[in-house]
Amino acid sequence: MQLEFSKMHGLGNDFVVIDAINQVVALSPEQVCLLADRRYGIGCDQLLLVEASTTQGTDFRYRIFNADGGEVGQCGNGARCFMRFMHDQGLTDKRELTVETASGRLQLVLEDDGQVTVNMGEPRLLPAEIPFDAPAYAQSYTLAFDGEEIEIAAVSMGNPHAVTLVVDIDTAPVERLGPLIERHPRFPERVNAGFMQISDFEHIRLRVYERGVGETRACGSGACAAVVAGRLWDQLAARVNVALRGGNLVVSWAGKGYPVYMTGPATQVFTGRIEL
Repeated sequence: MQLEFSKMHGLGNDFVVIDAINQVVALSPEQVCLLADRRYGIGCDQLLLVEASTTQGTDFRYRIFNADGGEVGQCGNGARCFMRFMHDQGLTDKRELTVETASGRLQLVLEDDGQVTVNMGEPRLLPAEIPFDAPAYAQSYTLAFDGEEIEIAAVSMGNPHAVTLVVDIDTAPVERLGPLIERHPRFPERVNAGFMQISDFEHIRLRVYERGVGETRACGSGACAAVVAGRLWDQLAARVNVALRGGNLVVSWAGKGYPVYMTGPATQVFTGRIEL
């Protein structure tokens, strides 16, 4: 099987994007892992498949696979790259798209400056919707490890996130705590672990240890989850600049009952063809 692909990134969170509309694509989890491998494949944090819509009222469908071969429901940086891919490849000339994902519909807007705004939908906060093992919703929860406890917010942006406050993300124990949070038994589908440093009401710094991937340069849905957590804790404004290691995103959330909006760049690195 020979596949044409594009290598893209959103603030250093990188993707292999494949058009599955104009070529036949059937990938096993092992093949996804191979494509994602940075030594033996193309190399990426996640693989995105572009497909024809299967539901009325949507323009296209896209599927998301982590580097470990598992399929997931949401990726904010991937959504922005999806929009740029559709235009770069001439698959659409529409500047606003409604896209079908495993987690529901997304609205994407290509801005005049080339950045992409994503309507990420309303955050899901009830434990059963995340999913998270807790008797009822709370603004924060305690996660217990061997001899250690941390306070988190649990949020789903179409994928599960655990957000914790840290004093300084540069010295935060992301490498140690990230894998422990990701696989904590209270998250039955694992979780993305966000480490947030609040600079002021309108600025945060963030590192994210993504499930099935490890720490990435940026995480769009993680940025949204962090802003939601900060808003729930009454520590952030409605519009926040999120500084990630790969660059900055702008996230806006008016509060419960409203969708989260995320704006940021998406960049094509190169295109190619690979034999599987």
